[in-house]
Amino acid sequence: MAGFGDLVQKAFYLGVGLASYAGEQANELRVKAQKLADELVERGEMNSEEARRFVEDIMQQGQRTHQSQDISDSPKEPRRIEILDEEEEVEPTRPELSDRSEMDELHQQVRDLEEELKHLKQD
Repeated sequence: MAGFGDLVQKAFYLGVGLASYAGEQANELRVKAQKLADELVERGEMNSEEARRFVEDIMQQGQRTHQSQDISDSPKEPRRIEILDEEEEVEPTRPELSDRSEMDELHQQVRDLEEELKHLKQD
């Protein structure tokens, strides 16, 4: 079960790393847009208010582009993840839940695993 905890921890660190990277990229974009705007103000091609709006427009356009890429890249349904022990080899399947009791049983198993994970983290 320690492998599951490692997997969760790695997934968490991956998410934090991606968020950090995205923040750095957004900051770099803002700095570059601000430098360009400052140069245009210095040359007299735009005033400070126009420069401020220019930087804001660039940042909003970058966010819209990023959001539209996220939407178009996202699959139609969530990606299924299957965790295997080293000893067992299981063919990936898509179980069909025929009745409510099977679903309730799976929910209980998930809750039991979450509790076990909490206890392992405390030790």
